[in-house]
Amino acid sequence: MKKLIVFDLDGTLAESKAAIDKDMAERLAALLTVAKMAIISGGDWPQFQKQVLAHLPKGKRLQNLSILPTCGTKFYQYKSGWKLLYAENFTDTQKKKIIDSLNKAVEASGYKATKTWGETIEDRGSQVTYSALGQAAPLDEKKKYDPDFKKRDTIKKHLDKLIPEFAVNLGGATSVDVTKKGIDKKYGIHKLRDVLNIEIKDMIFIGDAIFPGGNDYPAKQAGAFSIRVSDPNETKRVVEGIIGCLDDGRFKKGF
Repeated sequence: MKKLIVFDLDGTLAESKAAIDKDMAERLAALLTVAKMAIISGGDWPQFQKQVLAHLPKGKRLQNLSILPTCGTKFYQYKSGWKLLYAENFTDTQKKKIIDSLNKAVEASGYKATKTWGETIEDRGSQVTYSALGQAAPLDEKKKYDPDFKKRDTIKKHLDKLIPEFAVNLGGATSVDVTKKGIDKKYGIHKLRDVLNIEIKDMIFIGDAIFPGGNDYPAKQAGAFSIRVSDPNETKRVVEGIIGCLDDGRFKKGF
């Protein structure tokens, strides 16, 4: 029987940088009554607070939830409050090299956006993220930018040559994430196994970027049973099915 359900955030539980909606919040709250749950995303801790945690019921149920920001390079667990267990942060020298390389790769790709909304490169401590249209870009613009990931794949290929000592993955609607080599969602899955004492074979991973180069793909490489979804609405259907399979009578309400 599966014991841990692991989710990506943007594109899976919610639209990029948006909060989970009421229906998703209801389903996640129900899931927390029948299984342990974790969320791994390229976003940093404040995004989890705004997009997810502010919309879930407070209380002991949150002890079943683990939060892994920046592709698993940080790990938060709930006791009486949220506690940071670890963070794999870059040095200043590493950050400078990554940021310089990102700027070179974007220029070389030919896909530098002519209009942006806010900063395009964000230092998240344990991850540096390039958002092609800026951190505050409207969702409609982000959806149109690179739906097939081809633009960002070109940027990734340049980065792989410039900074081979780091891991480069694609996520969200416009993002390119850079982490330390070997520290990605596969690393996060392994950390979940070690911290929660749950075997990977007992996990399900759900994400929208489960393909080579996608930032959800390392979770599949870790050995977790993986389900690729196209959007949050498809995720809701998957969650409903999981609840139906795992419920032993504690959760009696249908959807």
